[in-house]
Amino acid sequence: MFVWSKLSAVRWMDAWEERFAGNPNLVIEIIKGGKSIRVQLFCNTKKEADAVVAQFGGSVRKMATAEWNKPVEAPRPVKVRDVFVLTAESRAKELAALKKENPNRQIISIPPEMAFGTGDHATTSTCLRILVDVARARKGTEWTVADLGSGTGVLAIAARKIGAGETYACDFDPFAVAVALRNIERNGTPEITMKEQDVLKWKPRRKGYNVVLANLFSTVLIEAWPVIAKSLAPGGDLIVSGILASQAWEVFTAAAANGIGFTKVVKKGKWVTAQGGHLADLVKE
Repeated sequence: MFVWSKLSAVRWMDAWEERFAGNPNLVIEIIKGGKSIRVQLFCNTKKEADAVVAQFGGSVRKMATAEWNKPVEAPRPVKVRDVFVLTAESRAKELAALKKENPNRQIISIPPEMAFGTGDHATTSTCLRILVDVARARKGTEWTVADLGSGTGVLAIAARKIGAGETYACDFDPFAVAVALRNIERNGTPEITMKEQDVLKWKPRRKGYNVVLANLFSTVLIEAWPVIAKSLAPGGDLIVSGILASQAWEVFTAAAANGIGFTKVVKKGKWVTAQGGHLADLVKE
């Protein structure tokens, strides 16, 4: 693994986020004093990192495996509706205490490793809230899930805990897959099928899934719409995120060209999350 890094003024933080368009391997650290930031991008190969240097300057260094496994600063617990508490805590005693404090909520433990989706990011937390609403609407029925670009596996884990049946999850990053598998075991949801898979090359099963989750950045979503449309069963619910507000129109236009529309759009900060389905089903409603 390699990391590209560059120091920049804090006023350029928004610009760096938009340049990398929600890339889950981007980390921006505010340096003590609050006037500067350190922008870092984690890359699988030196060639990828060197390409970023060629475009933006900065430097590249090789990372030791131990660095990838080292936890980053833990975010605060995130409450989702009256259903979940997401925590970075993994110690049994502390988890038991958290459960005692929240007796009516299920606890999901996602330690903050170098994979996207701990629940504190606007895209993940909004996806979770919509997922809870979808699960309530489907209560008493059998429903299946595909979680595309699963990252830490948090959305797939949440789906299983609130009633989903067959659950498929995938990510193109082998490190993310390894992290997700640990989280799946940690949270008692071994029924989830987790695969290393590029969504652009994925061939979904013919009958599709009742609920499809795609927390991917905009450029991937635009390319993936044909696959996503095939993966969604008739009458299915689609939840997408990872979309910068400045790119939302382009993403939704490409979705419409593939027969996908949206009935709910939530903007949180710079990020957009949307719920929808096949246009043919939405017209019937």
